[in-house]
Amino acid sequence: MDLQHSFYIAYRILIDWLIDMITYEINELDSFQVIGIKTRTTNKNNLAITEIGELWEYFMNDDIGSKIPNKLSEDMYCLYTEYESDATGLYTAILGKKVANLDEIPEGMIGITIPPQKYRIYTSKGKLSECVSATWIQIWSEKIERSYTVDYDLYGEKAFDPEKAEVKTFLAIN
Repeated sequence: MDLQHSFYIAYRILIDWLIDMITYEINELDSFQVIGIKTRTTNKNNLAITEIGELWEYFMNDDIGSKIPNKLSEDMYCLYTEYESDATGLYTAILGKKVANLDEIPEGMIGITIPPQKYRIYTSKGKLSECVSATWIQIWSEKIERSYTVDYDLYGEKAFDPEKAEVKTFLAIN
């Protein structure tokens, strides 16, 4: 067995272990609004990993969060919307904060209303660098009747402990 094959097996064991730690519930949620910044991307060729990473970097380095008016909390939302087709097509990623209204949207930002929706809500726990991606790997590997309206990751107070993060992923379902 070559080194690359050994690495792949170890990687699959790690991912399977992380996926076993992911739980979910189903809930109907009311609408809410977010203001933030966006990028258009795709999961093909891992492009989203790079482009959403750059969006996070820009958001943090330019302190975009402090420029968002009418914030309801400091929680971070990473929204996935405007799907071209499904998880393999183009979609828009928006990084922002929940707000009271969209009356004032700063230049260079976008405001969006997330409609009332039924969600499959996952709770990812573990290393921040691994747990959210493990949740999305699980989602992509399952046959789930998704609505492809607005999905999102919610990074609350517990999300930014690099070793013991807790992140919620909201998957819009029919």
